[in-house]
Amino acid sequence: RGPRCSQQEEPPFTKKEQQEAIEHIDEVQNEIDRLNEQASEEILKVEQKYNKLRQPFFQKRSELIAKIPNFWVTTFVNHPQVSALLGEEDEEALHYLTRVEVTEFEDIKSGYRIDFYFDENPYFENKVLSKEFHLNESGDPSSKSTEIKWKSGKDLTKRSSQTQNKAGKKRQHEEPESFFTWFTDHSDAGADELGEVIKDDIWPNPLQYYLVPDMDDEEAEGEDDDDEEGLEDIDEEGDEDDGEEDEDDGDDGEVCPR
Repeated sequence: RGPRCSQQEEPPFTKKEQQEAIEHIDEVQNEIDRLNEQASEEILKVEQKYNKLRQPFFQKRSELIAKIPNFWVTTFVNHPQVSALLGEEDEEALHYLTRVEVTEFEDIKSGYRIDFYFDENPYFENKVLSKEFHLNESGDPSSKSTEIKWKSGKDLTKRSSQTQNKAGKKRQHEEPESFFTWFTDHSDAGADELGEVIKDDIWPNPLQYYLVPDMDDEEAEGEDDDDEEGLEDIDEEGDEDDGEEDEDDGDDGEVCPR
């Protein structure tokens, strides 16, 4: 018989060793945090640099967009999140929207402003409606906006509320609040979804939403494709039948004597 193998378990780390490990982890983590802060500062400098480089292109794009009627209202209607906020009268008012501009403040971290430029319209007196988002030094968000000078009887925010109340609860679920209530809502500036969508999704490339094809056209194309696929299937089945007939002919040829 050979010697018995006794399995000796490694002694667990002592509490002192565990505490020392935690202290070392904390030291390493501080170094990681320091590098993260350094990276953030360098990334911010790069963002500031390219933000300036993009400005002339944004300006050129705005000049070109001005040549296309209803560009911005079409873009908003085609955007799934924004369109959910638009009532019929909001769309009518946005037909007078000629230009949208997003401006990130110079240090970028402190916030941004969105400007909406309007032609003379039957709804309000303002030529420009703006909303600004700010972060103070402690990182607390806040927002402020232009006071909308509604023309008599044209306040869409009040009309939307009155219409919903008269029509009952069911109507409230179907009809969204007016898009223009966004300008007066400063309750949660740190989670302003519409502002973030416009700044980060629409503003970088509004053309992709302006060019979204009409759903009716897409459905019509889909039906055409289905019809074509159906014809292809029929052709393929026909080809298969022809092949089977050819095979039968071949068999007959072998059986029949010459």
